[in-house]
Amino acid sequence: MEGAASISLSSTKTEPSWFSPRRLLVLFCIINMINYVDRGAIASNGVNGSSGTCSESGTCTSGSGIQGDFNLDNFEDGVLSSAFMVGLLIASPIFASIAKRINPFRLIGVGLSVWTVAVIGCGFSFDFWSITICRMLVGVGEASFISLAAPFIDDNAPIEQKTAWLAIFYMCIPTGYALGYVYGGLVGSHFNWRFAFFGEAILMLPFAVLGFIIKPLQLKGFAPVELSKAQTVIESADAEVQDEEEVKTGDLSDKDDIMLKKLNKSTRSGGTFGLEHLSLFLKDMQVLLSDKVYVVNVLGYIAYNFVIGAYSYWGPKAGYNIYNMTDADLIFGGITIFCGIFGTLSGGFILDFMNSTIPNAFKLLSASTFLGAIFCFTAFCFKSMYAFLALFAIGELLVFATQAPVNYVSLHCVKPSMRPISMAISTVSIHIFGDVPSSPLVGVLQDYVNNWRETALILTAILFPAAGIWLIGIFLKSVDRFNEDSEPKHVPTDASSATTPLLVEKPA
Repeated sequence: MEGAASISLSSTKTEPSWFSPRRLLVLFCIINMINYVDRGAIASNGVNGSSGTCSESGTCTSGSGIQGDFNLDNFEDGVLSSAFMVGLLIASPIFASIAKRINPFRLIGVGLSVWTVAVIGCGFSFDFWSITICRMLVGVGEASFISLAAPFIDDNAPIEQKTAWLAIFYMCIPTGYALGYVYGGLVGSHFNWRFAFFGEAILMLPFAVLGFIIKPLQLKGFAPVELSKAQTVIESADAEVQDEEEVKTGDLSDKDDIMLKKLNKSTRSGGTFGLEHLSLFLKDMQVLLSDKVYVVNVLGYIAYNFVIGAYSYWGPKAGYNIYNMTDADLIFGGITIFCGIFGTLSGGFILDFMNSTIPNAFKLLSASTFLGAIFCFTAFCFKSMYAFLALFAIGELLVFATQAPVNYVSLHCVKPSMRPISMAISTVSIHIFGDVPSSPLVGVLQDYVNNWRETALILTAILFPAAGIWLIGIFLKSVDRFNEDSEPKHVPTDASSATTPLLVEKPA
């Protein structure tokens, strides 16, 4: 019997996503801000609170907030601030890797759902370990968004404003922290620290739902989901054709043999999937670690984040103790909002004005961090609160200017298909070597020296090595690989091929 059968894939033509580039930017900024509101809230005096104290006369006062309710020392309190990083560090590379097989936008929806449930769990926690576990799950939920949001923005931003769009997105980090300080202080003082977490969950829930119900945009460097499914259909049809031919030639005797062979193929495929996936991940890691530009960029970012992470957690408490700031949450929140917005935006727009290149990004990173370190260090030397606030604000303006350039380098020194794993490993590195150890270590340092001014000066001095590391990047040979072809070879990559029928012919 002769004949041919074909499988048409013209149905892969779909309507465009509801997300325009600007809508995508706005929604991602809101989600990012809510993430960091949570971090700021748990660091605020209203939510974090303080431990109980006893005077020499034997009079004791009860503590407040999480630290008071669970009777945490400074080390445990520092661990609590970093607990969410455990989930973030483990889950980020996983989400970045499986984005090559599962639609990245849907992965963001999964992550935000986990985040929402975990934050609710924080509100219902009853001791140190219960809230620590919930904070770890918060990190798991955030991991998909952290790895995949920046590549989406990088894809959709106008060519002449790529760093500016990244600056707008990363502006939400200090702004979210600052709003978290204020939000946590108000909710903690007027209600109870648990209500702060319930409010965050209510804010995030609509965005978690959106991640599942709205048609997503495609990510550059990855095959569209429809084409990936089409390839699967083709491969399946081809396998069935081969099986039928084997029956005809006597290689397989009946339908039972065909089903047995399909089962064996499926088993072999499932057994090798994990190893294949691990192999691809290790190859990606080898590429990243052999890229000097990427390594230098991340090393500088680690030193920088060590300081910023400890600032964000211990800042209000240090200000309260050094300068007797009765409203430390509000003061630090206000400074961080102002400096975070204008500092981060200025970094993005200045790099675009200079011409967005990797060497120019390193110049801006090194100069702004060095100058910012000088102002912040000098600020803590003054005994006057007003002199401190003025100099520290200038220092924060300069330090926050690094956010867009440092992530621009991580996105553009690798091929488009490697951007999620690049962002994931950068995130893992700056946290596992940066702010994860910095909060508890600063807590230990403060317990030892018992002087918040000395502790703050020692911490701030670490910004100078960060500036030096980024200075090295200026002299490295670098190539912007954003436009490099990295599409999968087995599927069409141009717009027209997405709607062209693909034929699988049965042999005569």
